[in-house]
Amino acid sequence: MDGRTLLKGVMFMCLIASSAGRELKAKDQGTIYNHTLATILVEYAATVYVSDLTELFTWTCPRCNDLTKGFQILELIVDVKQCLQAFVGVAPDLNAIVIAFRGTQGASIQNWIEDLYWKQLDIKYPGMEDAMVHHGFYSAYHNTTLRPGVVSAVKRAKELYGDIPIMVTGHSMGGAMAAFCGLDLTVNYGLRNVSVMTFGQPRIGNTAFVSYYSKWVPNTIRVTHEHDIVPHLPPYYHYFHQKTYHHFPTEVWLHNLGFGLLVLTVEKVCDNSGEDPSCSRSVAGNSINDHLTYYGVRLGGEDPGLCKIVMDRGLVAAYGKVDVDVDGTVILSRDIPASVLRMNVESNEERRSI
Repeated sequence: MDGRTLLKGVMFMCLIASSAGRELKAKDQGTIYNHTLATILVEYAATVYVSDLTELFTWTCPRCNDLTKGFQILELIVDVKQCLQAFVGVAPDLNAIVIAFRGTQGASIQNWIEDLYWKQLDIKYPGMEDAMVHHGFYSAYHNTTLRPGVVSAVKRAKELYGDIPIMVTGHSMGGAMAAFCGLDLTVNYGLRNVSVMTFGQPRIGNTAFVSYYSKWVPNTIRVTHEHDIVPHLPPYYHYFHQKTYHHFPTEVWLHNLGFGLLVLTVEKVCDNSGEDPSCSRSVAGNSINDHLTYYGVRLGGEDPGLCKIVMDRGLVAAYGKVDVDVDGTVILSRDIPASVLRMNVESNEERRSI
């Protein structure tokens, strides 16, 4: 090995060591990043994009396998008018309630991104002085049929399975709704053990909101990827500290490090500011492709330019209850016996002990 190659190798190892140090720092702050959990939740964030409601509700879609195998949906809510979708269910492997929100679907991702450049902080967050948020993201969760459907399903899940953890996830705009949901469940419904992990999430509020959010939902991870454009939006202006959009902590930035053939994807756990200049803010946010792939998982709908659903009424009716209101909102729901979750968890624990 020549001196030049050796020097590259040493520099590469130093970079990796630096990244690992960031992770230890994040643990000291009380937020622990778990790679395995992230790779599971990103699959849920991808699956909620499925438009075939029969396959999704029965968890038989092509995306409904691998790390999410065995998941049981309790409630699937589709607000057709607003082109929004979410589900609530139980994950035996995690022994947790999982809530997932779909990202942008009805218009092209390019048009949605262009609109984000001009979005202003335009609504006060209730109950918190000086806290301002993005009206569209706030309304997508609070002022549509998603919130009552999600809350109802969580209450039923708590009755069935007790005080198991609640994990909320989503990609893109779905990540914004996931954050509002995590805060809502904690503040307005007094639920504990709520965690949020989002992928490619935009900024949703100002510094005052970030302070409020971080107090109530400290177990939150925002995963960003390389040059993903969406986490850079709406724009952050550091010289308007109180008036500008601001990310909440903690960010984990996925990016490649290395030279030539020595390339490694590093998961850098950033500082506790929410706007670490050495993480995603250190690069230009100019890639839609980086926005649509996380941990090798493709995110987004089958046809991102359209808002559509497919449903076999006969098959779905055999599995649960179907409600369609006058606005076209579709809610599919069912109860899963608590014994099923316990049995699956015990079975998984036995397999791990072998």
